[in-house]
Amino acid sequence: FKTHPRGKVPSAPEFHSSGWESQGAAIMPSSPLRVAVVCMRNVNRRMEAHSILRKKSFSVRSFGMGSLVRFPRLVPKEPVAYDFSTSCNMMHKDLSFLHILKRNDRIKPHPERFQECRDPFDVIFTCAERIYNRVVADMCARDQETWQPVHVINVDIEDTLELATLGSLIICELCQGLQQAEDMEGSLAELLQADKEKTGGNFLHTVCFY
Repeated sequence: FKTHPRGKVPSAPEFHSSGWESQGAAIMPSSPLRVAVVCMRNVNRRMEAHSILRKKSFSVRSFGMGSLVRFPRLVPKEPVAYDFSTSCNMMHKDLSFLHILKRNDRIKPHPERFQECRDPFDVIFTCAERIYNRVVADMCARDQETWQPVHVINVDIEDTLELATLGSLIICELCQGLQQAEDMEGSLAELLQADKEKTGGNFLHTVCFY
């Protein structure tokens, strides 16, 4: 994995904002980990991760980076029609966005854009490198006020139902490891390396500041 600090580090970094304790070089959350998950459309990948993390009692919010909410396939103006020989399983796969909408409605009333959120998080997970780059650019463009650090981590997840679930489980495992760590800063590199060896995936990591 790759890790890069972003932003100007203050000369005397003491982070005492709500939810954080400073113990020398070790900075760890004193309350449930505040997590954000960001994808482009704010429909599938981030909502699957939101659902899984919420079930594990994490403080989690989910966002999109795009200008519009888009679905994997365009919905035609006319009713969707199938030949009578088409299996129910095939129709269900073709209309998978209906299942996605029902799931999303149980989690939150409407999608949210990351660029419009100013609430602080401990960790921000992105689902693709281009989204990671946009999140980091957005964070670096903001005025640093509290200098509270936030870890931005990319976990590449393809935008399908099955892979969204697998990727969300990886994110959940990382969150559980960070929540249990006495030294969040020191444990993160070990957790990312362990997951890289386990899954074969590549992770990107940047530290930004609020």
